[in-house]
Amino acid sequence: MNVLVVYAHPKPDSLTGALKDVAVEQLRADGHQVRITDLYAMGWKAHADIDDFGAVEEPNFMLASGEAYREGTLSPDIRAEQEKLLWADTVLLHFPLWWFSMPAIMKGWVDRVLTCGFAYGAGGDAIPRYGAGVLAGRRAMLVVSIGGKAPSYSDRGVNGPVEDLLFPIQHGILYYPGMDVLPPFLVHGTIRLGSERFDEVADDLRERLSNLEKIEPIRYRPQGGGDYDRSLRLEPGRESVDATGFGLHVTG
Repeated sequence: MNVLVVYAHPKPDSLTGALKDVAVEQLRADGHQVRITDLYAMGWKAHADIDDFGAVEEPNFMLASGEAYREGTLSPDIRAEQEKLLWADTVLLHFPLWWFSMPAIMKGWVDRVLTCGFAYGAGGDAIPRYGAGVLAGRRAMLVVSIGGKAPSYSDRGVNGPVEDLLFPIQHGILYYPGMDVLPPFLVHGTIRLGSERFDEVADDLRERLSNLEKIEPIRYRPQGGGDYDRSLRLEPGRESVDATGFGLHVTG
């Protein structure tokens, strides 16, 4: 299996960096081919701008990215990352939870790499999205370091349910262009994590990755699966009994 690891942390000796190293070592030991996008080490440009597109005439910024993709004028760093995504069978995003989301440099990777025509808007009149698209058939998983303890990221926790915080990433970034999203690997209470607990976490991550091909993805509802009406609202009666909020878009 081909695995792309996209990693964001400014300190290589951080917990996030150590877990990335554990993941890469385990994946290679299991016989997988691994490529790494280390955003800080690459000096990745985090902001999308018209310099990404070359000579295009389309005035709309989003559509201009699609024109650049079709014409082959996207900047080389973007094209290289798109090629990695097409190569990969599985994509792992390794990052710390900063201000309830991914670091800006990783959001910049998303903004610049998942262009119109590549990750979305690539189907003529029938635009494939949410369970369909260019990246369909690939699997994706988050590996996230979280400073706060797990109870504070629960249904009654002050920070809100971690599933809700990650929904824009898992559903809106990964599932939107068609990837199957595996349950995330979360490490809570990371501000002072001792060596004994790190060993436990590392073993858990090794076990998770050794079973990567067997893990059932989150059962998000596909846009084209018949659950949504023409305005893309969930049809009445399709939800589970206790489902609310983002949970409405997960079956079973």
